[in-house]
Amino acid sequence: MAHSQFDLLRQRRFLPFFVTQCLGAFNDNVYRQAIIGLLFWLGVTPEERTLYTNIAPALFILPYFLFSATAGQIAEKLEKSKLIRITTTMEIVIMSLAAVGFLTQNMVVLLVALFCTGVQSTLFGPVKYSILPSVLKPEELTGGNGLVEMGTSMSILVGMIFGGLIFELAGSHGPVVAATAIILLAVSGNIVSRFIPRAEPGAPDLRINWNPIPESLAVLRLAKKQLAVRNSVLGVSWFWFIGTVLTSQLPTYAEANLGGSATLYIFALALFSVGTGVGSMLCEKLSARTVEIGLVPMGAFGMSAFMIDLYFARSGAATTTGLSIGAFLQQPGSWRIAMDLTGIGLFAGFFVVPLFALIQSRTPRSEISRVIAGMNIQNAGFIVLAAALGIVVQRFFG
Repeated sequence: MAHSQFDLLRQRRFLPFFVTQCLGAFNDNVYRQAIIGLLFWLGVTPEERTLYTNIAPALFILPYFLFSATAGQIAEKLEKSKLIRITTTMEIVIMSLAAVGFLTQNMVVLLVALFCTGVQSTLFGPVKYSILPSVLKPEELTGGNGLVEMGTSMSILVGMIFGGLIFELAGSHGPVVAATAIILLAVSGNIVSRFIPRAEPGAPDLRINWNPIPESLAVLRLAKKQLAVRNSVLGVSWFWFIGTVLTSQLPTYAEANLGGSATLYIFALALFSVGTGVGSMLCEKLSARTVEIGLVPMGAFGMSAFMIDLYFARSGAATTTGLSIGAFLQQPGSWRIAMDLTGIGLFAGFFVVPLFALIQSRTPRSEISRVIAGMNIQNAGFIVLAAALGIVVQRFFG
């Protein structure tokens, strides 16, 4: 009988975990976009909004540098479903603090809570990917990772849209709606996490080194111990670099080159996200249920080809401004741009899913959480580098 990765969505060993991680990604993005919505609603100056948009990503990414090594050790030592329940309980506490920030319209409280969500995401990161080889068969790894990547990309997209609409639709009730939404989502994630079956720890006797600097260097070395794993980790970091460059430039690109507003930016982001989700889902079929690393160069080539074509599709400034999605699609060359954005996402899925599957299949069970932690530190570095590059390019060439 033909097997499909969607069969995993009917099984307790996978479904509660899948829903929990989707709710977490969804809530993070609802929260971050709702803060931006609050700033617009309060009528703060563009300078203050720019300050927030620069500070917020830094606060969220900083814990990955500070705590990833510790998180990797904890994920190695503790039973995995218990650790997920701990992180979702943390989310309830953090979102309760964030709710106070919304209700009092206090940006300092909201930013402190944002840093705490970064800490919680750092703790969840290693267990998110190390639990899969514990609960899936080797031939299910590619399909399972495809589902997780699809779920994550769609949760981020829908969370951004939902969070961005809260203050637009709720108006003066925005703070209450935002506060209620993030707490309800956190509680929902915690309830679902209680259905995740037990997954044994990789190294229950591990002694935790709480000093982050030497341990960060140790997990980075661990991630580079095997050549295939080292190259795969580098590939995942490159995926995050490209993704950060693209998504950070999309708002400006949508306005300057496509002639649109925030709605058109969300449309462009949706094309990229849906493409990534579809590409991730196709990996199992294309790899014939094995860890097929041959998809990676195909993904890299496809991403490059569509990015080059995107440049030539509309290299100059838009001739018309203030376009809606419908009006944009009636412009000459618009369908080519839409195809390019979708194609970049599609081949990004082909690129990254086999890399995760290879890391999980080639790394010893007693080291995988720490290898993922090392990868997360490197990913954070690549994200910061991409963001800095984007700022430099906009400053000097924009």
